[in-house]
Amino acid sequence: MALCLAGYLMLTSSCNKYLEVTPVSSFDPSFVFDNVPNATKAVLGAYADLTGDQAYGIRVSMYYPYDNDEMMGQGGTPYPDNERRDIAHYRANANNTQLAAPFAQLYNGIERANMCIYYIPKMNLYTNGTENDKKELRRLHGEALTLRAQYYLELLRNWGDLPAHFEPAFLETDLYKNKTDRDTIYNRLIADLAVAADLLPWRTQTSTKDERITQGAARALRARIALYRGGYALRKSRQMERKADYLTYYKIARDECEIIMNRRGDHNLNPSYQSVFKDFVCARRVDTYGEIIWEVGMAGGSSAAGDSKLGYYNGPRWGSTGNAALTVLPTYFYSFDSLDTRRDVMCAPYEFNTNGTFKARPLQQMVDGKFRRDWMSNPVSISSVAQYFGLNWPLIRFSDVLLMYAEAENELNSGPTANAIAAVKEVRKRAFGNNTDPVTVPTAYQDFFAFVVKERSLELGGEGHRKYDLIRWNLLATKLNETKQTLADMAAKKAPWNTYPANMYFKNNSTELIWSNSYYKPSTSAPSGYTSVAWIGTAINTTLVTYFAESFTPNKSELLPIPQSVLDANKILTQDYGHN
Repeated sequence: MALCLAGYLMLTSSCNKYLEVTPVSSFDPSFVFDNVPNATKAVLGAYADLTGDQAYGIRVSMYYPYDNDEMMGQGGTPYPDNERRDIAHYRANANNTQLAAPFAQLYNGIERANMCIYYIPKMNLYTNGTENDKKELRRLHGEALTLRAQYYLELLRNWGDLPAHFEPAFLETDLYKNKTDRDTIYNRLIADLAVAADLLPWRTQTSTKDERITQGAARALRARIALYRGGYALRKSRQMERKADYLTYYKIARDECEIIMNRRGDHNLNPSYQSVFKDFVCARRVDTYGEIIWEVGMAGGSSAAGDSKLGYYNGPRWGSTGNAALTVLPTYFYSFDSLDTRRDVMCAPYEFNTNGTFKARPLQQMVDGKFRRDWMSNPVSISSVAQYFGLNWPLIRFSDVLLMYAEAENELNSGPTANAIAAVKEVRKRAFGNNTDPVTVPTAYQDFFAFVVKERSLELGGEGHRKYDLIRWNLLATKLNETKQTLADMAAKKAPWNTYPANMYFKNNSTELIWSNSYYKPSTSAPSGYTSVAWIGTAINTTLVTYFAESFTPNKSELLPIPQSVLDANKILTQDYGHN
């Protein structure tokens, strides 16, 4: 059985990329898994399926997580389009053109990881090599287990029950497998990640700081998967159900988060929320605080196979360059307190003229800002016409760990403990900087849960979590309906929206966005030297309400249909959850 290993090349002076390896073509496993350098290349090849157009480069990160109550996916026409618009607005069918390739790539990542998991522990050096050889091979083994878990998580939370493959394909006696209940797969992944955590070094125990998986990543992923295992999910009954043993998994999540929280030398909050994205993600630098516990390292080089369209498909445009395809919902923008620094990191109500001056966008066309081109450096990319910018996709941040911990503590104790409240306050303290947090953290179980539901949105917006969080809480339908109603109320200027501005006025020919009026008070008229842009008004209907979650059907739309090409290849599989 030959193993193909993808080699990618990315050379930057500022950032150690894990994909910075010499390409290996096609070799027999006995050669690949004969020494540490080649085994390392095999594992780095298993990382590769996280990247590119068919994974976190665009489709898995910016098509599948929408629509939710933060942002709307690609709107406008043509709709229906049998691709990204249909996915965003819950109209996708099995023949949608954007489903089959990501589905296949995620399974390909599993197969690559399976090869590494199978062969590395069998290497003579794994037990008989030098201490350094054994240490490096244990790490590689742990990385492969963690990669496999991430690939499976993405498949399960998008498609539900699926065939399970935990051995290389050449060992499988039946390649046409039926579906395995996702809980069985989750249980296996949770067990695997416990093993991986013991094999992996902590971040400070590695000689090179890069995007490779460390112990914190395995533990944080284990916590996340435990919350999915303990949460609600759409079942074949076409009902959202949560299993009776869910608290067992909340305890796993709580315990793993607590271990990470006690390793502040490895992982901590960056003192500045903006800095996480401007100084590290957009600057293409590895986070020195360890807040970004794990990120997908994009290869760069404008490659659809290994790069990302972050900052091109989404975020502010430069003239006519860029898609600006993801829209921050007005309801989400106004869910932030006016003093919350996260609002102006997440929400970017502007684009650029080609002379570098700012041009405001209407409220109903606001874009997300965490991956904005005007923050990109190393090199600067603001006026680039490229579609691929080599920006990494953050999978897990330390603030997510704090909020998972708080959520689990509340669930396990039928109310928030002092430690749970402290974890939430730590996140919010950074958000408000030197300002006093205007909100008192609630102490009753249901109120604290609702608080965490909102706080995860404010903290993690645009990072691919929200839709899946709402599903595991059985709140997706509720939040989509609430958002639709509030958007309609805004468009009709029903109270309290009748006291908000109908127009905002931005300064002409300015190299920064300067408003003459407040987001929170009625507008008057544009002063000299300022231009008007529509804000609260009827345009919200035509631009947003017409498309937002337009075809969402409860107890169906929580999952995607299995691609028709997959069903054609494996006649045993069935199309469940109402997608028949």
